[in-house]
This record gives sequence, structure tokens and C-alpha cells, in this order.
Amino acid sequence: MGSIESSLSLTGNTGNCYDPLDPDGNITVAFDIFKWTDDGYMAKVTIQNYYQYLHVDRDGWQLGWTWASNEIILSMTGAFALQQGNCSSFKGDEIPHCCKKDPVIVDMPENAIPESRSENCCHGGMISAKATDPSKSSTSFDIKVGNLPGNSSGNLPQNVTLMAPGPGYTCSSFEDYPPTVYPGLGKREMQVFRTWKSECTYSPFVAKKVPTCCVSLSTFYSPTITQCPTCSCGCRLETKSAGACLRHLSDSYSVGTEFIYDTGGLLRCTDHMCPVRVHWHVKNNYRDHWRVKVTVSNNNYGKNYSDWNLLIQHPGLSASPRIYSFNSTLLPTVGFAEEVALLWGLKNWNEMLLQSTDGREGSVSTEILMGKNDHSFTFRNGWGLPRRIYFNGENCQMPLPDDFPMLPNGSCSLHPREHFFCLLIALYLILKQ
Repeated sequence: MGSIESSLSLTGNTGNCYDPLDPDGNITVAFDIFKWTDDGYMAKVTIQNYYQYLHVDRDGWQLGWTWASNEIILSMTGAFALQQGNCSSFKGDEIPHCCKKDPVIVDMPENAIPESRSENCCHGGMISAKATDPSKSSTSFDIKVGNLPGNSSGNLPQNVTLMAPGPGYTCSSFEDYPPTVYPGLGKREMQVFRTWKSECTYSPFVAKKVPTCCVSLSTFYSPTITQCPTCSCGCRLETKSAGACLRHLSDSYSVGTEFIYDTGGLLRCTDHMCPVRVHWHVKNNYRDHWRVKVTVSNNNYGKNYSDWNLLIQHPGLSASPRIYSFNSTLLPTVGFAEEVALLWGLKNWNEMLLQSTDGREGSVSTEILMGKNDHSFTFRNGWGLPRRIYFNGENCQMPLPDDFPMLPNGSCSLHPREHFFCLLIALYLILKQ
């Protein structure tokens, strides 16, 4: 994992990270000052994920900022600073938790002892996407800040940075917001003294990540399988040793036979070199709907994908699709004619995409029934195939449209036996409509 300093932090508008597939998505960091002390304050810091499909995986979040004055962190519960810094100038029995000008905060493990916990804390760094599990889409920790003048009402922290777990997030400056109101005893409402908020938005261009997934396609009406584009996530480096390859998944890597090493473990060598492959197979064409099978495969030998999700853009999703084996919901979008569906695993069954073992991919799959729209339905231009697929918020490499499985009348000019086969399929398609 890179250092917190490697993430990009801007104090201006974060609109450059706007995502039309999730127009209201962001991760908001809120400081709620709920108590004044002789030389500072006590605050609850909340990280709230408003992204519908982007989540923070087990590698965990890292939150950083720069103090505006001479603040120090006297104590924390529910999280901890990675470094204490130089606290030699502070005398007394209580040693400050962190004296760094630019602290970096990380989450506590799920089994943290009661004395170090706070409300809604300690998820091991994980934050779920809002659409998949709203109850786990936020995390909080309590902080006691000191070393301020007695009459200070607090200074807004500066240079907010977020790693979740890698770079790619751009955070706005903290700004004053109306103080947070929360329920008290009975019908009484309580209000904090001050609330500061910063919004962090994600951009793959800022992250500068290589693709991590690709899409392959097949249909019942074509004998050809459209594989993931070659070198979708990097290229194999063929050497004198058969099967040797090289792949820059991270800053650290090694060369080996049939495997490469990344921060998640060993990756099985393929022509596309992607850790994750999504295969879309059109199984059947019925009078009123299509039947599709979607399989997500994990080529990584050292990494499970917990709480994975799949985002699919497809025109058939607007016609009341039935999705089996996965949770699903349709998401509102801006500027797209096709509907977008979010799919994720069922708890205690397939919410974990397991790593590969013994040469076999770990995988999860489902079938989808998509109704046909009489106004937009056509066999041409790959109607039965997806427009775009995301895995865990990362855009998967799609094959070029020219490589999509062809209809029989567009690919039957070879051997007479193949021509007869194509005629049978064409007749089947006609009768099914």
C-alpha cells in the first residue's frame, strides 16, 4: 500500500470526479465537536460512504489531514494514528496519542478490546457501498484534541487526504456546516457545537490504476467465444522459459513460471492478465425475454474479494429483469438511455469471491431473465450483450464491437457444414420471436 502522501488532495471543486453512473456519490468526512476542554475539544469523526457501488475493501481506509495550528491528539478511541511523532515537549503523566502535524488515521480491527472502541467503529477498515449495505456504509471514531489556547473554538484541519485503500480520492477542504442534530432522551434533540465536512470523490484517472477486470462474451447463436482483449490488464512477457510472464499490478512484482506476484498474491497467467474476468453468455432467446448467464471469475491465487459487486449497463434492464442467485437493484443515472443494475452476493453464500485454488478459478454466477422491449429490440448491434460492466467500481475492459459474437447471417460464408448450422440457428431465432 502506498503512503498517504501519494493521494491527491485539492482544496477546490471536486466536480472533475463526477460519475454519471453515480451522480451523488462521494465519501464525506465529518468532524462533530461535542465538548470543549481547557485547551481544545472532543469530536466524533465520521466517514460516510454515499457511493452506490464503490466500497472500501479489507485493506482499509487511511484518513489524513494537516493541523492548522499547534493541535495534538491527546487520545483516540475507535481508530489510531499510525505514528506518534515527537511528543518530547509535552510533560506529564498522560502522553499524547499523536503529536504529528499531519497525522494519518486508520481503523481498529473488528476484535478491538472494549476500552479502545467507540460507537460505530472497528470494522477492520471496511466500509460498504450505500446500495449494498447501508448499515455498514459508515464508520466513526472519537478524538480528543489539545494544545490550543483556552478561548479557541477550533481550527478547520487542512489538506484532507483519503486512501481507500489506494489513491484516487480527491478531497475538498473542510468547511463549516450547520451543526449536526441527534436524538436525545425522549423527544428532546441534541446539537453539537460545530460541524466541519469534507467531500472526497474517486477518479480512476487520479488513481492511475491499470484495469483489474475484463469481459468475455458468448451466445447460443454463435460458435465463437469472444475472449477478453489480449493484454487487457497488462501483457505477458514471454521468455525462454515457457509460461514465464511479467505483470505490473503494483510497485512490487516478481517474475515466475505461470504465476506473477502482486500485493494480493499470485496471479495465474492468461492472455488478458486480469485478476477478475466477467463472462456474459446469452443462453436462450424466448418470445418475450432473453436468458443470460453471468459468471465472475477470480484468477488470483492469494486474494479473496469480500463484499464484491458488479455494475451492468444494458438496455434490457429497463424491462423488469429477474436476477437469480445475487442481490440486485437498479440505480438512477444521468445521461444514459440504458438502465444500470447493481449486483452483489447473498450473505453467507456468495458474498465472497474466493481465490483460485489448484489451477481452478474461484467464481460466482447467476442467471438473468431480461424482457424484450418491442420498440428497442433488435438482433443487430449486439442487443443481447452489455454496454459496460464494472467490478468493484472499476471499469472492465470490453471487447471491441467488431469482435462481438456475430449473427448467423453475418458470419456464414465458409464450409457448407457451417452454413447448414447457421441456417438452423437462423430458423430457430425466427420461430422463437
